[in-house]
Amino acid sequence: MAATRSSERWHRTMPLHRLDVPAPRVLPFAIGTFDTIGPLSRAAYPHRHTFYEIAYVTRGSGTHVIDLCRWPLRPPHLCVVTPGQTHHWNQREQVHGCVVLFDDAFLLAHPGDRELLRRLGEHPSLPLSPPDADRVEGLLAGMRGEYAEKRRGTLTVLQAYLHILLVHADRLTPDPHTGAEPAGDEENGCGQRSAAVAGQFVRLLEQPGAAGARTVGACAAELGVSVGYLTAAVRAATGRTPGRLIRHAQVLEAKRLLAGTGMTVRRVAHEVGFEDAAYFCRFFRRETGASPGQFRREARESPVASKSTTVR
Repeated sequence: MAATRSSERWHRTMPLHRLDVPAPRVLPFAIGTFDTIGPLSRAAYPHRHTFYEIAYVTRGSGTHVIDLCRWPLRPPHLCVVTPGQTHHWNQREQVHGCVVLFDDAFLLAHPGDRELLRRLGEHPSLPLSPPDADRVEGLLAGMRGEYAEKRRGTLTVLQAYLHILLVHADRLTPDPHTGAEPAGDEENGCGQRSAAVAGQFVRLLEQPGAAGARTVGACAAELGVSVGYLTAAVRAATGRTPGRLIRHAQVLEAKRLLAGTGMTVRRVAHEVGFEDAAYFCRFFRRETGASPGQFRREARESPVASKSTTVR
């Protein structure tokens, strides 16, 4: 077996999978088939990860549900799941392919890969043309061979393969820079620093269960910048304020918990940072157009929501 994925209860309600890799030469990385990785690679219940997962599906039917959005399986395609997202495989039949698992420590050689993964997480199911599928299969075959041999320099080779795979996958998504005007300080140190701070802020919000513990002031203090600097950096990078992104994170976390757990609305409110359940209900209705109870009923009557309901 290439690796196992342990499952523990997050707040005793939402399963949280952690990456366990075999000794003695432990890498924060594993690659294998759905069968060799283990049954958790096809888990049919909503859960989240502390690590990244890339699944290359070559055969099978059903749907892959990521943050309440249903993605029909039409192989070949790539599925990308980032830490903190909830997902499961629904009505899957004979799902086959390759699974790549790795944590944040594996990205140290190519820090920019975090941004690529963030963008890919917004387009988590990428259909592949025959030429694209051939290229992906070649990269994955190289990774599997390198991982199996574990020769000197394996870590850097695997990091290079992953970087190429992510760049290629990112080219299949809409270009985020099309039509964008470059910022005046984009090439200087100030622009690089503000972009880095904005990226760190976004990653704070993506951590499992983080939505309820975050305020703009607390995030600024954790990142070592002023609230004003954080607001300017995040607005320049995303077009939105830190407060708006925090509210989006709270709504997304609330949807995950309402749809995927048996928590009471009061408990969900507490988990996403609201001591007053009534205020949370007003907040949720304002942001989504539905009450928490209505959203939960509709989510259970229809196993997943449409793609348009995602707040990412």
